[in-house]
Amino acid sequence: MNEKNNYIGEDSIEVEIGGKIISFSTGKLAKQTNGSVLVKCGSSGVLVTSVMSENADKNGDYFPLVVDVEERMYAAGKIPGGFFKREGKASDKAILLSRLTDRPLRPLFDKNFRNEVQIVATILSVDQINPFDVLVINGASMALMISDIPFQEPIGAVRVGKINNEYIVNPNYDQIEESSIDIIIAGTENAILMVEAGCNEVSEQTIVDAIGLAHAEIKKIIEVQKDFQKKVGLEKKQPILFEVNEEVKKRLNEIAHDPIVKKLEEIVQYSESGQIEKIMENSKKGYFQDELKKISQNIIENISEEFPDSTSSIEYCLKELERKLVRRTIIDKNIRPDGRKPDEIRPISCEVGLFPETTHGTGLFTRGKSQALTILALGSMKESQRIDSIDNEEFKRFMHHYNFPAFSVGETGMSRGPKRREIGHGALAERAIKPMIPSKETFPYSLRLVSEILSSNGSTSMASVCGSTLALMDAGVPITNPVSGIAMGLVKDDESDKYVVLTDIQGIEDFYGDMDFKVAGTENGITALQMDIKIKGISVDIIQDAIIRAKEGRMFILRKMLDTIPHFRENLSSCAPKITTFRIPKDKIGEIIGPGGKNIKAIKEEFDLDEIELYDEDNEGVVQITSANEENVILARKKIEALVKGFDDINMGDEFLGTVVGITKFGAFINLIPGIDGLLHISKISDQRVEKVEDFLKLNEKLMVKVSFIDKKDRKISLERA
Repeated sequence: MNEKNNYIGEDSIEVEIGGKIISFSTGKLAKQTNGSVLVKCGSSGVLVTSVMSENADKNGDYFPLVVDVEERMYAAGKIPGGFFKREGKASDKAILLSRLTDRPLRPLFDKNFRNEVQIVATILSVDQINPFDVLVINGASMALMISDIPFQEPIGAVRVGKINNEYIVNPNYDQIEESSIDIIIAGTENAILMVEAGCNEVSEQTIVDAIGLAHAEIKKIIEVQKDFQKKVGLEKKQPILFEVNEEVKKRLNEIAHDPIVKKLEEIVQYSESGQIEKIMENSKKGYFQDELKKISQNIIENISEEFPDSTSSIEYCLKELERKLVRRTIIDKNIRPDGRKPDEIRPISCEVGLFPETTHGTGLFTRGKSQALTILALGSMKESQRIDSIDNEEFKRFMHHYNFPAFSVGETGMSRGPKRREIGHGALAERAIKPMIPSKETFPYSLRLVSEILSSNGSTSMASVCGSTLALMDAGVPITNPVSGIAMGLVKDDESDKYVVLTDIQGIEDFYGDMDFKVAGTENGITALQMDIKIKGISVDIIQDAIIRAKEGRMFILRKMLDTIPHFRENLSSCAPKITTFRIPKDKIGEIIGPGGKNIKAIKEEFDLDEIELYDEDNEGVVQITSANEENVILARKKIEALVKGFDDINMGDEFLGTVVGITKFGAFINLIPGIDGLLHISKISDQRVEKVEDFLKLNEKLMVKVSFIDKKDRKISLERA
């Protein structure tokens, strides 16, 4: 047996974070890995392993790092639902956690690293008290540190919450529910690498303070990792690195440097000319970026004839040259590849109501060459998503999905379901908008937003936030406040502390820049943010600068959105289902359902309803009625409310959909509820003179009536037309 890590015995170490003990142990489990760690907090336990391949493709164009999170239902003492009774594809939560772990780890490998590295986190035990996501991130760093895989320095991760103005480090699940912020921060000893947050309209300073608090705790985790590495760590191996063909590099610099510099100088001159309208129009069309792309393509074609077997080196060296020159232009001249200044936003257009006759709400948001179309579908609460996971059972009534087809970047590609990136972007937008969705008591609908990215050139996730807000407002959903989003970038000089923060980054600035910092929120505060770094971290001061500038950008975009639709529509879309929810005594549920569902089926057929749902909530009965016809919903509700009443529950002014059960010379007897009738006197039947009741009413006819008088002693009810 090949025991790669070769540990003798079992070793462990622990650290106190936020008043809780996090322990790391190794040497007992998964001994054929390069490094394995069992991480525990409370009764939650995660096994994290790291493995590196011995061979690699030196000409590969990326570092093949893969992070997988494996949820096991047994960890919570559950058996999977469905027919197969075993775990299938990764859940959205597992995919999001895999991305969350990957993002801070990747910058700490040599950029030319070409060995395959895989991190696998297997969730072995969950106590439903302590979240396991930060355990996975810390465990991944520890598994790499003690292994022989060349990982440059450790990272630490903590979660921060805030309840009643008090920050809480690594809050439990109950505290997270109460918290106004839920932020996960990862970083090294000297810098921040990753931030992921969902918030309830909090200030920029709240975020900055939380990050500062987190960094102090992160340093404790890093110190423990260093100590454990000294105790059990293996000597690092030499990785297989991408090797550049130096002849290609020299030749490419000779033929590519001047054309790229010339084009960048043209952009600078154009920008300094002050022709802002032309600059913005060209920015919208992506003119300069396309010009740079054409130059690069021509260079590749020419040099490929000289070096036909060095495609990887050609592409690598050209990207490095472009990166260097583009970044120098931004830092030295404060001019971006499309002529904008650092704080300028590309042209924005917004549109709503694209398909009013068929869809419930639509929003089209275009910023430069990035375009997101969001369409909203409303449904009953029965259409909420049931989440079968190792956490407590959950029903989601608000869902946001994001699709990124290949045609959005002018390419061909197979459509085979959402990839990790699409799931991540959809979740970010969902997190941004969720705090603004009205409660089910106020708005008893399930909601599904789908953002279709029709064109992409940077920050489509934030474009989907804006498009989705427009769609909600177009549909008439009473959101608390509209949400806008923006992506901020960074170019930091490699040799000095000089940096430039960029507002509304496009593709080339994301690719050659150092940061992708997405911030979403309302006029009142931040609702979500996500920060990724491509360098070895940034300071809290830079984060503070970026987050403050992001607010200016968000407000500019929000004003553009509100120019299109200043408020959510007063009425729901005519295409939307009509839903009403009300409460009844819990012990009356059975009466409404009837034997074998007889009563409820009859009501559904009588009023042509799509659905009637009855369930128990907070020790009360809840009824939800859904139909395409609003009048039928109202009538069905009155019918059910009447059914649960006894004589003593009937009051003056109550309305009923009654049935004519008797006709006399002086009026008609109307059955209000089973066993209780009222008299509609001949004088109350119509505004016209009534000679014969039969001329106006027929037996078994249904009509709306209102109680005008109640004789409690003789148990008689007088009615009038409603």
